[in-house]
Amino acid sequence: MRYVRMPIEVESPEEYGYGRIRYNLSESSVADRTVHGLGLTVPDLTLLYGEHRGGAELRRLIAETSGGVETDDVLVTVGAAGALFIIATALLGADDHLVVVRPNYATNLETPRAIGCKVTHVELGFETGFRIDPAEIAAAVTPQTRIISVTCPHNPTGTMLTESELRELVGLARDRGCILLVDETYRDLSLNGTLPLAASLGDHVISVASLSKAYGAPGIRIGWIISKDPALQERFLAAKEQINICGSVIDEWVGEQILSRRDELLQPVLTEMRRRLALITEWMAGEPLLDWVAPSGGVVCFPRMRTEPPGGTDAFYKRLLEEHGCYVGPGHWFELPDTYFRLGYGWPTAEELEGGLKAISAALRG
Repeated sequence: MRYVRMPIEVESPEEYGYGRIRYNLSESSVADRTVHGLGLTVPDLTLLYGEHRGGAELRRLIAETSGGVETDDVLVTVGAAGALFIIATALLGADDHLVVVRPNYATNLETPRAIGCKVTHVELGFETGFRIDPAEIAAAVTPQTRIISVTCPHNPTGTMLTESELRELVGLARDRGCILLVDETYRDLSLNGTLPLAASLGDHVISVASLSKAYGAPGIRIGWIISKDPALQERFLAAKEQINICGSVIDEWVGEQILSRRDELLQPVLTEMRRRLALITEWMAGEPLLDWVAPSGGVVCFPRMRTEPPGGTDAFYKRLLEEHGCYVGPGHWFELPDTYFRLGYGWPTAEELEGGLKAISAALRG
């Protein structure tokens, strides 16, 4: 494994220092929740080795809230990042081939590189609305292709597949004898209706998600792999046992409490995110220096500068942070030019979001 630190992590706000940022629009989740805010009092749990697959009740809740799968189809992991790492290292080797869309969350790209497998990137373009085209995916598949990897809702753009496109990808992977991996981390933040759980559509389809983004609980590190193929699940379990044996008893208990109140916690978030997206849509309509593809899921969007700002992009990001205290995710986090940036609208307060939007407009003008 040839590990290289990812720019998105090197330059993350937690590495830079939250106290140095006034308007943090770089985050890709809703606001972080607290134990007190959730009304929880952690009981006197026994700090034992838990069930290796994850607690049965937590897995039941994940299956129930995902739809179309059973408890035994779920493996609890250390966040979605842990799930993606397990899948890549369990299924990919130097002789295998991966087809993955780009831009993408960095782990979907960097872990396969570290493994040394052959990778074909299917580039999603601004001009085509960052749409995942099943025909382009099909053209990239070879006899050595082991995995087709997509994200929906997409990070960093917030765009989504249609149900027919998702089913077309499911059929493509089945016909070509490979696995379809769908990173569904933002599925519960689909703003205009949720697609079927990808893993429910075939034994050759894997879904990955977590409690980090939609539920504001990245600190408990609860993610999961869903697959209806028992042989795959055994392989993933073997990987998990060699990496960390089992999950945290405390983390899994908190995860149970969150998912048992899923609708109560999620519905107000969805209402607020729709309101915030309307605010950004209005801002974009009045900002002639930017263009975008309007998102339909998640809590991020990916604007593009129409022209280089005064002094270039480096000067823009420096001005934005040092003069205005605003932080966004530059395009190089996603292997694209820095005329693009990821704007997260779910994590800051509404007032901080509005202040950050004003800061971006000011920094664009020098």
